[in-house]
Amino acid sequence: MGQQGLERDLVDAAVYERATQRFRDAKIRMPTFAELAEPARISDDIEGRLAAVDPDAPDPLNLFRVHWFNDADRRARASVPQHLVLPTSLTGVEAPIIVALGNRFPMIAAHKVLAAYSCLAPRIVTGQFDPIEQRAIWPSTGNYCRGGVAISRIMGCRGVAVLPEGMSQERFDWLDQWVADPSDIIRTPGTESNVKEIYDKCAELAQDSANVILNQFAEFGNHLGHYLVTGRALEAIVEAQRPERPDLEVAAFVSATGSAGTIAAGDWLKDRYGAKIVAVEALECPTLLENGFGEHNIQGIGDKHVPLIHNVTNTDLVVAISDVATDQVLAVFNTDAGRAYLSGRGVPAALIAELGSLGISSICNILAAIKTAKALDLGPNQAVATIATDGAAMYQSELDKITARDFPGGFDGVAAAETFGRHVLGAGEDHLLELTRTDRDRIFNLGYFTWVEQQGIPLAEFEARRDQGWWRDLRSLLPVWDEMIDEFNDRTGANAPS
Repeated sequence: MGQQGLERDLVDAAVYERATQRFRDAKIRMPTFAELAEPARISDDIEGRLAAVDPDAPDPLNLFRVHWFNDADRRARASVPQHLVLPTSLTGVEAPIIVALGNRFPMIAAHKVLAAYSCLAPRIVTGQFDPIEQRAIWPSTGNYCRGGVAISRIMGCRGVAVLPEGMSQERFDWLDQWVADPSDIIRTPGTESNVKEIYDKCAELAQDSANVILNQFAEFGNHLGHYLVTGRALEAIVEAQRPERPDLEVAAFVSATGSAGTIAAGDWLKDRYGAKIVAVEALECPTLLENGFGEHNIQGIGDKHVPLIHNVTNTDLVVAISDVATDQVLAVFNTDAGRAYLSGRGVPAALIAELGSLGISSICNILAAIKTAKALDLGPNQAVATIATDGAAMYQSELDKITARDFPGGFDGVAAAETFGRHVLGAGEDHLLELTRTDRDRIFNLGYFTWVEQQGIPLAEFEARRDQGWWRDLRSLLPVWDEMIDEFNDRTGANAPS
């Protein structure tokens, strides 16, 4: 699958030499995937220099913060990835819901910066991307293109964001500050539900060889980065619960499919704990659940197709969540009236103070985790793990729209109680499917229309992904890439102590 960045050998020696020269001149060192999965491997020299670096600065050292182990201010390394354990008072279910916090990542305060690095780094060390002559094109509905622009800039490349014009204003405000030129922000028609329009624009851009499309839906580096780095982080969080919960099981991992990068962490947790993998999508666009279509506002989860990097035949359940629920619960979590109501329910004050770490798609994951716990009848020692992709800071403009639209009389305690009762306590087992072999094959087959008919993936390559052995073999790329990253750093001189 050469189109998807899966090379394990040098492709173009001239491109590789130009990349090493650029990185040598800029004194850029790239972290290995092993270092991002276990940041304790990062050298004391780099850790010492990082202490003086702003986590939001375009500094190459921030590559060594592209992991889950940053502390709350994103400057120091935490011994355990920052997370929340949601209690019954907030969820209404006995099963603990463990949420890893993505807003601890550098530069974009969202975990998609990991996906961006996982896609670009292998391209550079295999001589597939020329940081001097080529532009990195990042198609996305928001956070991935921001991550791509950030990673491009600090790795001495030019990054271009391609995203729907209807995404939150905060995304565009951030991009305005980071792109090299305003023309590097390309707005496509529509909103979250218009992924096809993004693909069409990328097909147009790809006609110019100076543009390299790093399509998160098809770049297997995205899958592999999350399999190892996010999977290992979630394992560390789970094991940190052992002193208080020695019998804790990991019953399920829940993730909105989006580009299907993050859900790869479920493969890791299934390997370690036997966890079920739960794919989440918007009820207004039930593609996996019903082969359906539509439009929604759960920003960050994509829709209307099955990503090429989604390991469908290893997925156990599909859950759909309404954007009405995610919008309105955002109001509960981020207004004085909503937080006062939660306090009255006995939700701990420390947890209420962290609710701003949960953006729209994060709330989607939590609501799906609640539905999963109910459907599987999970008890107090059976955890559901999930992730918060980003925080509420990226959605203040959306919150203003939501409250004006849905609560014209104002969002007060009564509105908070009704909203919480309807969407959290009232979350049921509807719009949920435990997948049979036939269901998995149906969903897998649905991807044919996007990837073979529209995007030109050879049928044999498409079909190979049906076999779990193919996915296990895929993971052998990670140590190969790490060796190539180390060699690249040696050639640039970046491995020498400062």
